[in-house]
Amino acid sequence: MDKRKSILLRVAPELWDALNRWAHDELRSVNAQIEYVLREAVRRRTGRYPAAPGAGDAQAAGAPAGPPPAPADAEPPEPPTDESA
Repeated sequence: MDKRKSILLRVAPELWDALNRWAHDELRSVNAQIEYVLREAVRRRTGRYPAAPGAGDAQAAGAPAGPPPAPADAEPPEPPTDESA
């Protein structure tokens, strides 16, 4: 039997649409996408959620996987300059 908790979640229609599109892009159900987002948020913010099986040692210890990705509309970083030439 499934040991997960069932909850009622109310979200704005715009948020639902965004989650639905994101889930579709990643081949997940909206429920699985919400669970993924919540799991990652808890793990990154608190380190209180265990990493997925097969993750590296640092992730298994609850360490963040690295910096979060830049927003899609962010400016790309400046390339490094070689001042020695």
